[in-house]
Amino acid sequence: MIGNSALDKLRILVTSENPTVALAGLLMVILGAGALVGVLFGGLGPILAVGLLAVAVAAFLMLRSIQWGFVALLGLIILLPYAAFPFKIGFTPTFMDAILGALFGVWFLRIVTGSDTTFVGSSLGAPIFAFLAWAVVAFIAGLAHASLSPTTLRNFAEVLLVVLLFFAAINQVKTVAQLEQLSRVILLSGGLMSALGIVFYVIPGAWTVAILSRLRVFGYPTEGILRYIEDSPDNAMRAIATSIDPNALGGLLVILTIIAVTFLLAKNPVIPRRYLVLITGLMGALLYLTYSRGSLLGVVAALGVLGLLRYRKLIVWMVVGAGLMAILPQTQLYVSRFLEGVQGADLATQMRFGEYKDALILISRYPVMGVGFSGTPDIDLYLGVSNLYLLIMEEMGAVGVTLYLLISAVFFSVAYRTWRRLPAGHRLEAPLLGYTLAVFGAMVSGIFDHFFFNITFTHLVALYWLSMGFGMVAVLLAQQEPESSSNTEHT
Repeated sequence: MIGNSALDKLRILVTSENPTVALAGLLMVILGAGALVGVLFGGLGPILAVGLLAVAVAAFLMLRSIQWGFVALLGLIILLPYAAFPFKIGFTPTFMDAILGALFGVWFLRIVTGSDTTFVGSSLGAPIFAFLAWAVVAFIAGLAHASLSPTTLRNFAEVLLVVLLFFAAINQVKTVAQLEQLSRVILLSGGLMSALGIVFYVIPGAWTVAILSRLRVFGYPTEGILRYIEDSPDNAMRAIATSIDPNALGGLLVILTIIAVTFLLAKNPVIPRRYLVLITGLMGALLYLTYSRGSLLGVVAALGVLGLLRYRKLIVWMVVGAGLMAILPQTQLYVSRFLEGVQGADLATQMRFGEYKDALILISRYPVMGVGFSGTPDIDLYLGVSNLYLLIMEEMGAVGVTLYLLISAVFFSVAYRTWRRLPAGHRLEAPLLGYTLAVFGAMVSGIFDHFFFNITFTHLVALYWLSMGFGMVAVLLAQQEPESSSNTEHT
């Protein structure tokens, strides 16, 4: 009450019709804000102060609307995925922990207060819940042969929570305008991240290290920041942006690039097309600079499907692009590395083949349930492989990977049938195709990497399930369309 009274008095002062009184009130606000900012910047330093102010603003907005929770989460995933608070509460909480807690907390309060009286499960609800239940069973069973560390428990709990983001999306994103707003956040954040990543790549390495080292207050590393092909400084440097790991950055760009291209080609893009051209170009350039071959294949596969389904000219441009890469001198390193990968001639690919062999041995010993998420029962085996599907089989067995593929099959089937019923150029066509094909591209790249269900890369797991959630939002919104507005099918 006292706080509200003081705020009311200050509001009366600032809005007073007496210019002198209004000026005095405004000066009080400016001086108070200046003092607060001065204390923060002087006591904590500029980077930490800006970060805490941003967290405070984001927390205020998220408590007002779940939509702002999605905005904050997407921005964090894309721009600062590993950021952590500069303190411990038994563990070091991350910004993602805080945002997830706020997002699900607000959703829970809406249910308790009666603001939300229904729960939408969709056709994916049952297989997703079955997949999560089996993950818990495999996790508990795995504790019989491996000790549980606090980090593993926390990471596993976070993965379960981010999978549930699918349900948060389909229950809270209820209008086309909301979906388009979140799409703009993804595109603009991805464009900014890509621009920063290219800048960090082209400026002197010492400058990049100096800049990124300032993020140490948020838990970022200060050593081993620059990355090179096969970890050798004699080879070309790989782009990292703020993802640090170039392969993780490649995984992030798989989803972002596919979404950007789809909206670029849409009849009515969510942001002006000239800006989308720039954003897509930046993403494509940064993807190239990661030298992540699996990520590039994921993007090419998804865009190939997009071309076959909707934009035939895209196939032509992709062929032209492949031809230019094959003949331009500047791209020969990439081409040679791609061919070496196909032939299994380079060190990275040979190491992957070794991982695949070891993973298949583990799976053959524990085929049904896997070994859980904490460790392996046998000292001659290890947990981890650069293949999404083999990793799930290691952790959750054949049952786990079957449920995972079932979810994907149902999702693609529902999305395709819905798209067939939409008129060409419909407002929902771009998000439906963009998010569906982003999931498809991630699954293709998962043949060569493991990020989209890896408990140590929670932000990429979150982006994967959010993409599936947003794709299903487009499906549900399309199903609500009047029959007269969707009587022209794609052929």
